[in-house]
Amino acid sequence: MTLEDGVRCSVTDGVATVTFDRPDRNNSMDLAMERRYGELLRSLEADTSARAIVLTGAGRAFCPGADLDVLAGVTPGNQIDFQVEHVQAAAFVGKPVIAAINGGCAGLGFVIACTADVRFAAAGAKFTTAFARRGLIAEYGVAHLLPGLVGRGRAMDLLLSGRTFTAEQAQSYGLVQEVLPADELLSAAQAYAAELAAFSAPRSMAVMKRQILDEASIPLEESGLRAAALMNDSFTHPESKEGVVSWLERRPPRFPPYPG
Repeated sequence: MTLEDGVRCSVTDGVATVTFDRPDRNNSMDLAMERRYGELLRSLEADTSARAIVLTGAGRAFCPGADLDVLAGVTPGNQIDFQVEHVQAAAFVGKPVIAAINGGCAGLGFVIACTADVRFAAAGAKFTTAFARRGLIAEYGVAHLLPGLVGRGRAMDLLLSGRTFTAEQAQSYGLVQEVLPADELLSAAQAYAAELAAFSAPRSMAVMKRQILDEASIPLEESGLRAAALMNDSFTHPESKEGVVSWLERRPPRFPPYPG
């Protein structure tokens, strides 16, 4: 297990657990923590021992956003060097990222949760975009992400109002896929990630993440044609044969890592 710049990581049985761990600030993020988070996710993408990633927070909060000390120091002549590539890292790594939202999730933390592929949340956990109530705007691409997750009208509601809502409401909006008791949240997210690591081909998951990113705004016909080309390419890789053979032999698949 490693801990650096407020982010802790461990890998067990194909699942990397990345934990925001800055208890003195309830896991709020300064620039060093943002950088460490993005660099860590990219290092896990290259780590063949990790096939799925769980993202969570230590203590009572997931991530309440940027450290307000950083924001307080901003002036017209002293602007923040926004580290978009680090904050958005979960969306672009070729491995599934499951956010286990254990508590307060706001601002920058809310954006990071939206970049994950699947979201589990603790019962009663509180969410807010917060930006409008801080005199800010929808940052780090959340104006692109959120409508795809909850629809345009609900995204407008959550961004314009900056209101607080619960995990249960988030599930009803489609933002969260599972709501669980707090003491079961992390183990459930890790079990889900372990199932992906054991039974889903790493190459397939990487390609499908890219399909969803690339094809959200293209015509259906073009999406179908792209899929046909990608499917034909799949047949040239060992995963397709192993997927069929393991099914016929009624055994767990032995998919190679990706990238190999």
